[in-house]
Amino acid sequence: MDKVPLTIKGFAALEDELKHRQQVERPRIIQAIAEARALGDLSENAEYHAAKEAQSLNEGRILELESLISRAEVIDIAKLSGDRIKFGATVKLVDEDTEEEKTYQIVGEPEADVRSGRVSVASPIARALMGKTIGDTVEVSTPGGGKSYEVVGVQFGA
Repeated sequence: MDKVPLTIKGFAALEDELKHRQQVERPRIIQAIAEARALGDLSENAEYHAAKEAQSLNEGRILELESLISRAEVIDIAKLSGDRIKFGATVKLVDEDTEEEKTYQIVGEPEADVRSGRVSVASPIARALMGKTIGDTVEVSTPGGGKSYEVVGVQFGA
């Protein structure tokens, strides 16, 4: 099984979600199933079928979270340093076409959220950035075509 790199914050978020799903969602769904059963005929009971589907989705996510947590390789980015881009780096880029600045942190896949500026270590942009330093130019293939960025900042522990 492959290790899943995660930041300390990302690992804690997975643990919190697992705890919530086990201790809050699971009992709530069990209660909803019990209440729906009390309504009688299960074959035409929409509440029962909805609750069973919610239970299936919740249990599936619990299994997924347990797997991710067991395979996690937690990396303390506060202890990382250097001028080369690697996992955990917060990278400031300038789009060479629009001069627009973008800042991304390279994180594990389960904690990636582009809208929050966190990109997966497996994403095309992160793969293009790995090993680069300030002043380097990277070419990234995006769904909208190729993009060219200049690396203007690299920091760790942010």
